[in-house]
Amino acid sequence: MDQRSRAYVASGAIVGIFLLVQLGALALVGPFQSAGYQATADPQDPTNSLVYVAFILVMTGVMLAIIRFGVDWLLRLLLVGTGAYVGLFVFRVLVPPVLTIPVGGVPLNAVAWAGGLLLGVALWVHPEWYVIDAAGVVMGAGAAALFGISFGVLPALVLLTVLAVYDAISVYGTEHMLTLASGVMKLKVPIVLVVPLSLSYSYLDAGTPAAVSEEGDGDEPATPAANGGESAEPSAVDESTADADAAGGVDEEIELDREALFIGLGDAVIPTVLVASAAFFAPATVPTVDLLVVSAALPALTAMVGTTAGLVVLLWMVLKGRAHAGLPLLNGGTIAGYLLGAVASGLSLAQATGVTPYL
Repeated sequence: MDQRSRAYVASGAIVGIFLLVQLGALALVGPFQSAGYQATADPQDPTNSLVYVAFILVMTGVMLAIIRFGVDWLLRLLLVGTGAYVGLFVFRVLVPPVLTIPVGGVPLNAVAWAGGLLLGVALWVHPEWYVIDAAGVVMGAGAAALFGISFGVLPALVLLTVLAVYDAISVYGTEHMLTLASGVMKLKVPIVLVVPLSLSYSYLDAGTPAAVSEEGDGDEPATPAANGGESAEPSAVDESTADADAAGGVDEEIELDREALFIGLGDAVIPTVLVASAAFFAPATVPTVDLLVVSAALPALTAMVGTTAGLVVLLWMVLKGRAHAGLPLLNGGTIAGYLLGAVASGLSLAQATGVTPYL
C-alpha cells in the first residue's frame, strides 16, 4: 500500500474513532443519568456553558504557565489523572459490582476502580498510540455523556458556538493554542488521538510533529500544517511540514511526508456533547433511530452525520497541508446536522434551539 492510500486509511480510522466516541456517549447517557452523574442543578440554564468556558480559559492559562516554567510532570500528572477519573465513571456503570470493598461504610466496585487505576497506569508507563487511542475513546465517550446529560440543548449550542469562536481566535489570532499543543505533544498524554500510517510507527519514539513546532526562520513563526490543542478546544494536527504554506502557496497535491495523523480528543468530545444532549433531552414526539446497540433521536443521528461531514472536510485540509482550527468545522457541522434533523422531526427552530421559554 502506497503512502497516499495509507493516509486515506488513517483518515478513515479517525472517522471510525469519532463514531466510537459518539456511539459510546449515546450508550452512556442513560446509565449516567440513573447513576446520578448529572452535574448541573438546572441543565437548561445557558449560563452553565459560560461557566464551563471560563473554566477552560483558566485551565488553559494554568497549563501554559506549567509549560513555561518547565514543570511538565505536573501537567502530565493532571491529564493522566483526569483520564483515569473519567474512566472510573465509565467503568462504574458498565462493570457489575461483582466484587465490592467497604470503604467508610460505602461499598466500592473494586473491579471498576481497578479498571480506572489500570487505565491511568497504562497511560503513565506506556503511552503508545494504541493505549492513547483506547483510553481516548473511553474518556471521550464518558466526558461527552457527562456534559450531554448536564447541558440541555440550548446550553450545548452555546457551548459549541463559543468554543468554535475561541478555537479560531486561539489558532488564527493569538496562536497560544499552538504553544500549548507543542508543549503537551511532548508529554504523550491522552489529549490527542494518534493514527499511524504504518504499524512500525511508535508514538513513544516520535518527536513533536513539525505541525506544532515553534521553530521558524528569523522573526517569522513556523507555519503549521494543522493545529493541535488540549482536550477542551484542540484542532487537528499532522506531521507534514509546511513549506508550501510558508512559501505563500498550498500544493494542491496531498502532502504525504508524515508518519501519523493526529487530532485533538476535544475535537471528538465537544461536538458529541450536542449529540448526547440531543438524544437525552429529545421530546417524546421526536422519532428514534436504531444505531447498532443503541437507539437515538433523529436529531442526534443527523448531528452525528454533520460532525462526520465537518471531520471529512477538516481531514481533507490537513492532508493538503493547510493550517486550520478544528472546532469551527466540526461544531458547525454538528449544529447544522442537529437543526436539520430537529426540523425534519417536526420541531420549530425555537423548539429545536431551546429558546421557547425565553420568547
